[in-house]
Amino acid sequence: MAFTPSVPGPISADPPGTPTGLLLTQSWLDLAFLHWAADPADVAPLLPTGTVPDTLHGRTYIGLVSFRMHRVGWFRLPGIPYLGTFPETNVRLYSVDTHGRRGVVFRSLDASRLIPVAVARAAFRLPYLWSRMSVERTGDTFTYTSRRRWPGPRGASSRIELRVGGRLEEPSELEHFLTARWGMHSTFFGQQMYLPNAHPRWALHHADLVECTEDLVTAAGLPAPAGDPVSVLYSPGVPVSFGRPARPGGIPTP
Repeated sequence: MAFTPSVPGPISADPPGTPTGLLLTQSWLDLAFLHWAADPADVAPLLPTGTVPDTLHGRTYIGLVSFRMHRVGWFRLPGIPYLGTFPETNVRLYSVDTHGRRGVVFRSLDASRLIPVAVARAAFRLPYLWSRMSVERTGDTFTYTSRRRWPGPRGASSRIELRVGGRLEEPSELEHFLTARWGMHSTFFGQQMYLPNAHPRWALHHADLVECTEDLVTAAGLPAPAGDPVSVLYSPGVPVSFGRPARPGGIPTP
């Protein structure tokens, strides 16, 4: 059933507060943010019940985000150095719910560790996929590669190469809209779920896209991106904490 969401909360570069009941800690490092504008009508059917596309000046966005997940830890335990550390690439959309909470919706999450992928899929119903991945740095250039192994579509891949420039001293409204996200919308055993997070303000950098060859977006059920991304950003990363949702929800990512 269609609904009209509450007035969305403000776009804020800082978290609205500290999540209650610490659930997870982790760090996101060496992030590449690529975004294409999209028609909200094209992505609305792909969002969980109880959410609609979050928009800025009438447009929503499809994100392709590659990074290094570092030392995922449960509760207040130390982060796991091997199983909790791996490259990841996700395809994400932007959402707002009946309470006006802005969030992200993940259409796919490729990761290079099989055990975390299997746990996230089986226990938490998150769309993780096992892939062969790497993140390499040469000077100011980062290269992110991914090729899917399981469950499929097998062979779906991406290769992103970007050259990092200077830091953005005052990110634009769009840059905050795309990166300052303080929760994830999902469905857990048929119930709507919102998982809050908090982290320091992003250090965002200009980036020049050298190469982007990918079919992860279409493999996630979205229209193929038209033309070059409208936004290309890099961040060295942030430490992140997650509070407990109304229902448990698995391993979140940026």
